[in-house]
Parts: sequence; structure tokens; C-alpha cells
Amino acid sequence: MTTAVILPASGWTAISRGLRGRCPRCGEARLFGRFLKPIPRCVRCDQDWTHQQADDFPAYVSIFVTGHLMAPLIIALARDADLSVSAMVAIVLPLAILLMIGLLQPAKGVIIAVQWWFGMHGFQKERPGQSPDDAEA
Repeated sequence: MTTAVILPASGWTAISRGLRGRCPRCGEARLFGRFLKPIPRCVRCDQDWTHQQADDFPAYVSIFVTGHLMAPLIIALARDADLSVSAMVAIVLPLAILLMIGLLQPAKGVIIAVQWWFGMHGFQKERPGQSPDDAEA
């Protein structure tokens, strides 16, 4: 059952919806059925999400962001705190693992949203105010 959907006004809106794990198209339904498994079809707007091809890119994004967040912390701890190597490992390793795992789903949501917004991998490029005939062209 398809109802009227308010499309995002910009790519940033679609990205923020994906970041929050919401359907980038309607912003109301959940994008993920399980931790990293996108739903096949949005229950609200009927968007088919089987076209997404995030592959390993969310893991790369998660590692990249974690590294950039952890580097200043590691430098500050090494320079200013008088901690042993085992204490540093006990602080840094669990924090890095939590950050990497915690960033995986938001990163995947963003990547799916970007693919949808730009009409990549079989998605139909849609914009607000666009008639259905314009979308096919």
C-alpha cells in the first residue's frame, strides 16, 4: 500500500535519515531489519531497498572515522597521562572496538541513502515536485 510520501528536500536530509537508520525516502520506517541487514522494501513508502550495494564500504568508513576520533585521544593519553602500556591498551582497545561497531549501521544507512539519492545501482532518482514522467527520463 503506497501512500503520499514527502521526499527529502535535499541529499543532506536523505543522508540524515539514513544516519538515523530510517528510510531515506520517507524518513518514517526503519531501514534495517537486523543490525546490518536492510529491509527488502519500506513498509511506509514501498521503496525497494534490494538495489543497495554498500558492500564493505561501511566498514572502511567506520574504521576511518574511528581512527580520526581515536588518534587525538591516544596522543593525549600518551603525552599527558602517566599510564602503562597495558593501561593504554585497556582504555583504547575497547573504546576503538565500540566505536567501530557503533558506527557500522549509521555508515551503512548513509551509504544506502547516497546511493538512493543519486539513483545509483538501479535506484530511481527522485526529487520533490518531480512528476512520475520526469523520473523515468
